[in-house]
Amino acid sequence: MRRLALLALTALTTVFAVSSALAAAPPAKVGVRSTPLGSVLVDGRGRTLYVFDLGACTGSCAAAWPPYLTAAKPKGVAKLGTKKLAGGRLQVTFGGKPLYHYAADVKPGQVAGASVAHWFALTSTGAKVHAPTAPPDAPMPPGYGDGGYRR
Repeated sequence: MRRLALLALTALTTVFAVSSALAAAPPAKVGVRSTPLGSVLVDGRGRTLYVFDLGACTGSCAAAWPPYLTAAKPKGVAKLGTKKLAGGRLQVTFGGKPLYHYAADVKPGQVAGASVAHWFALTSTGAKVHAPTAPPDAPMPPGYGDGGYRR
C-alpha cells in the first residue's frame, strides 16, 4: 500500500511539473530577417520558416521538416496563429498556413529549404519565396518523397 501511495504521489508530482513547465514556456517568436532570398520569416533564433504547398507534413516528412511548435499564442509579425496537432501540440501558423523548419538549415539566415520543390519561405506579407530548384539528379533530402505528407 505504501508503495502504491508513493507511486501515485510521484506520478502526480511529475504531471504537475510538466504542466507547469509547459505553462511557463515562452510563446514562439516570428520575425523577419534578410537572407540571400530577401527578407523572410524566421523564428526567434533567426532560422528560416517554411510553408508546404501540398498540405500537412507528417511522419517521415516531419523528420526533415519539423513543425514550428509553441506552448502559447506566438508573438511577432501580423497574421500569426496556431494549429492543434495530434497529441495536443500547437504548431505556429502564418495566415492559416502551418510553419516548418528545414533540418538542413542549422544556422540563422540559411535558406536551403527554399530550393526544395513544394517548399517556400515567406515574406512578411505572405508572398512565397522559392530558390531555383535543384537539378533532377540531385539527391532528395531525407524524409522527402516517401509519402510522409498528406493533403
